[in-house]
Amino acid sequence: MNARDSKLAVIGQGYVGLPLSMAAVAVGFDVVGVDVNVDRIGMLLRGESYVEDIPSSQVASSIASGQFTPTTEIDDCMEFDVAVITVPTPLRDGAPDLSFIEESSTQLAPLVRKGATVILESTTYPGTTEELMIPILEAGSGFKAGVDFFVGYSPERIDPGNARYHFTNTPKVVSGIDAASLAAVDGFYSRIVETTVPVSTTRVAELSKLLENTFRHVNIALVNELARFASALNVDVWEAIDAASSKPFGYMRFVPGPGVGGHCLPVDPSYLSWKVEAESGEPFRFIELANDINEQMPEFVVTRATELLASRGKPISSANVVVIGLAYKKNTSDVRESPALHVCELLEHAGAAVKVVDPHVVESTNVPWMLAPLSPELIDAADLVIIVTDHDNLDYDLITSHAQAIFDTRHRLSPASNVTFL
Repeated sequence: MNARDSKLAVIGQGYVGLPLSMAAVAVGFDVVGVDVNVDRIGMLLRGESYVEDIPSSQVASSIASGQFTPTTEIDDCMEFDVAVITVPTPLRDGAPDLSFIEESSTQLAPLVRKGATVILESTTYPGTTEELMIPILEAGSGFKAGVDFFVGYSPERIDPGNARYHFTNTPKVVSGIDAASLAAVDGFYSRIVETTVPVSTTRVAELSKLLENTFRHVNIALVNELARFASALNVDVWEAIDAASSKPFGYMRFVPGPGVGGHCLPVDPSYLSWKVEAESGEPFRFIELANDINEQMPEFVVTRATELLASRGKPISSANVVVIGLAYKKNTSDVRESPALHVCELLEHAGAAVKVVDPHVVESTNVPWMLAPLSPELIDAADLVIIVTDHDNLDYDLITSHAQAIFDTRHRLSPASNVTFL
C-alpha cells in the first residue's frame, strides 16, 4: 500500500498532531484531523494555522487539495488505514492524567478494522500502550491486537521554533507490540520522515521519550542551582559556562533561566518519577530534586527583582514592572506552563503593576495581564524591565537605551550599567 492509497486519522490537532497531519499530506496521505476544540477546527477549515511552525498557506492548500479534512467527528475516520493518537497527557495533582488517551481509544475502537494500524504518540509512562490502550481497542473493536490489527508507540519530538530540526528531518523512534506491528509502524513513518529508529518494545520507546526530557530537566536544574549560588562564590556563572562549553567532549551546554515550561519538561519527568515510585515503592530522587529547583526559579527571579528595586530605593509594592516575554520558549506563542506566568503572578502578589510585552502572544490568549506593544514610553515608565523570554524580533537596543534597570534572566543583552544578569 502506498501513501496515496492510505487514509490516515490523526486524533488531536495541536502542536504535535497538526505538524504530523501536514507532513503526511505532503507525501500523499489523505488525512482526517480530529480535535474536540471547535474553535481550533474552525480555524483549520478557514485555512488558518495556530501553530507557528505551520504556515496558514500550507493548511489552506492541504484543504484545497482534498487531502486534509479537519473535523470534530470521530466517525469521519471510518475505514482508516493508520490512526495516530496525539492527545495531551497532563498531570493532575502530581499524577498522570491519561483520560484523553482513554477517551480517544474508546471512540476510535469501533472504527478499527482488520489490517489497520493504531499508533500512540502522546508522552506517557512505560506500559501505557500495552496496559491501557490495547485493552480498550480490543474491547471496542472485537479484534485482537497483533493478530487482527497492528499497534505501536512512537514518541513525538516536536521542538517549536527550531529552525534546523522539524518533523521530517528529526529521527523518529518507532516500536510495535510484535514484529509485524513494528514493521507496520516503521513502514508508515518511513514514508514521512527521513530516519526511523526501531526499538524492541513499546516500553522502550515510551521510556526513551521520558529519558530525553528528564536528561534536559536535570541538567537545567544543575545550572539553575549554580546560578543561584554563583554570587556567593563571586563567580560569573555565564562566563564559566562559556569556558566549559569549549571542551569538545564529555560536556553538553545547558544554561540557567527563569524556570522551565511547555508540556515536556514540567510534566514528562514527573511521569517517570510517578511510575518508578508506583512500581518500586522508591522515589526517583534526581527528578524530585530537579522539580524542586526548577519550580523555585520564578520565585528566585522575583526575589532578585525585589532586591534590585530596593537597591534603587523603590519598593516592589509600588513599582511599575515590564515583563518581556510570556511564552515559555523564544520565538513561539506557546504559554503552556510558562515560568513567565508564575513570575507575573508573584510580582502582582507583591504589589507591582505588571505589563507584558510579547509580540508572539495574541490578546485572545487567556492570560490576565495587559499585553502592551514595545515602545520607548513603556520602557521609560518602568522601574524595572525583566527579560523572561528573549524573542528574536524584539528591539533590544530600544530596551537598553530607555530602561532605568534591566534584569536579564536569559543573558540576551551585552553587559551595561543598567543590566543585571541572572
